[in-house]
Amino acid sequence: MIDFDPGTAAPTKGSSQRNGGDLVVETLEALGAKTVFGIPGQHALGLFDAMGRGNLKFVSSRVENNSAFAADGYSRATGEVGVLFLSTGPGALTSLAGLQEAYATGVPMVVVASQIPLEGLGARRKGMLHQLDDQKASAANVTKSQRLIQHASGIPSAIQDAWTEAISSPQGPVWIEIPQNVLLDPIMVPPVEDALAEAADNPPRVELVREAVKWLSTAERPAIIAGGGTRRGKAEKALLSIAEKLRAPVICTPGGNGAFPWNHELSLQSWIEDRYMTDLLEDADVLVVIGSSLGEVTSNYFTFEPRGRIIQIDAEPRVLESNRPGLGIRADAGQALSALDEALPATTAAPDWRGSTPEQLVAETLAKVQARLESQDLAKELKFMADIREAVPADMQTFWDMTISAYWAWSCWDSREGQFHSAQGAGGLGFGFPAAIGGAVGLETAGKPGRVLAVSGDGSAMYSISELATARQHNIPVTWLIVDDGGYGILREYMVGAFGKATATELARPDFVKLAESFGVPARRVAPEEVGDALKASFAADGPNVVVVETLLKMFGPTHLAT
Repeated sequence: MIDFDPGTAAPTKGSSQRNGGDLVVETLEALGAKTVFGIPGQHALGLFDAMGRGNLKFVSSRVENNSAFAADGYSRATGEVGVLFLSTGPGALTSLAGLQEAYATGVPMVVVASQIPLEGLGARRKGMLHQLDDQKASAANVTKSQRLIQHASGIPSAIQDAWTEAISSPQGPVWIEIPQNVLLDPIMVPPVEDALAEAADNPPRVELVREAVKWLSTAERPAIIAGGGTRRGKAEKALLSIAEKLRAPVICTPGGNGAFPWNHELSLQSWIEDRYMTDLLEDADVLVVIGSSLGEVTSNYFTFEPRGRIIQIDAEPRVLESNRPGLGIRADAGQALSALDEALPATTAAPDWRGSTPEQLVAETLAKVQARLESQDLAKELKFMADIREAVPADMQTFWDMTISAYWAWSCWDSREGQFHSAQGAGGLGFGFPAAIGGAVGLETAGKPGRVLAVSGDGSAMYSISELATARQHNIPVTWLIVDDGGYGILREYMVGAFGKATATELARPDFVKLAESFGVPARRVAPEEVGDALKASFAADGPNVVVVETLLKMFGPTHLAT
């Protein structure tokens, strides 16, 4: 067992003396944590030493940003809090892009970062290793709150409070930092025996529910947009009940994918970027928006001009009416929709979409979207996405990077009994594979089948290629599909469309098959038409594996430019 002198950071004689690190580990275990992601660092060694005396499973990534993505994926796949351990300075800063995704998407995480020794704090330039003027200020834009713990006795309560805040809607990551000597120094605090963290109640106001029911009860053309908050609030059952009572068409955003049954007669699926869908939603006389800001993608790139009244439900008050005026209801989506469902009568005004029933309108609109796609020479892309969907088991969770395949999936992916996860919150590259690693670890920890699918382009794959070592070391059952088009494909397409040529979008491409094999990870290269069979074979294997498809995919034509 290793101990460190906080003044010199030099190893001293081993000791079984409990320290501040033990309090961190004991509190996390008492709160129900089972797995931690991260990378060791000098100031955090007391924390990692304490883990050796506890029961937490540690998954060591190769880059801190990927550790953050992995903790995010763990939480999304399991519904539990993701836990991330970071070292001081460069390690902490490297995690921030991953934390931005978790913060933007509302993923509950507890982040424990080490700090320089107490005597170095206060922005004095002591020349300590990894020293920042104010480390926690760096995390202020990507976490719900930041705490500095300056004495060991404060560790259990601070972590318990952070856990409570992380799971309270709007959910998100919470940052804690603990100086090196607080983690290392012997303590008098007894072992942590229990810890309790319950999400804060976030119900809707009664008068707002009453007003919303009034609007909906008399609506002739009600419609619903189900955003990511619908899934985070576990509001799927109430959403289905409300939609069927109102006979309201429902469309899901990329974050809301899976919140409403894909093949339901009222389902507009997820074709949120198509103008036919925008037209339908604009014609609604009452539009219910759940867990969405009506942002760039959902508004079809801010071309959406609703003519009816809007009821907007969101746990984050800054989202309400941020893009459109309406009846803003600040509440957890699950609590809000349950209250609405309970208050709505079993039958409401018969909907009339200008002579069509809502069911007819949904079928006609989906047919128009399909006809538009079929007119655009997209047979390869449509078959490629269909082949992936057919190969993926119905209950398998999928993790998508920012790549052309994922932009297709935002609109066309039927998640079935699985879950669809993408980096649409912050839109950074590199999410797919490390998030899938975290998701697979979480599922196996929960005693469920762990196999998941990650999808990346060659550009985004290079952000997380080092995590092949993590996947191999822990034998994590992730199948990684890399669609290699030799560059940043979507940027290439944007630039050619806007300027007639692409600049700085082409990439030297490694041999991804040999690269994966150098990590001891089985890999194969297949033609686009063989992707389905290759995925099925990979899903049946043990441990991590890679499927590479070298092809250039196109996006469907944008419809917002014609307005």
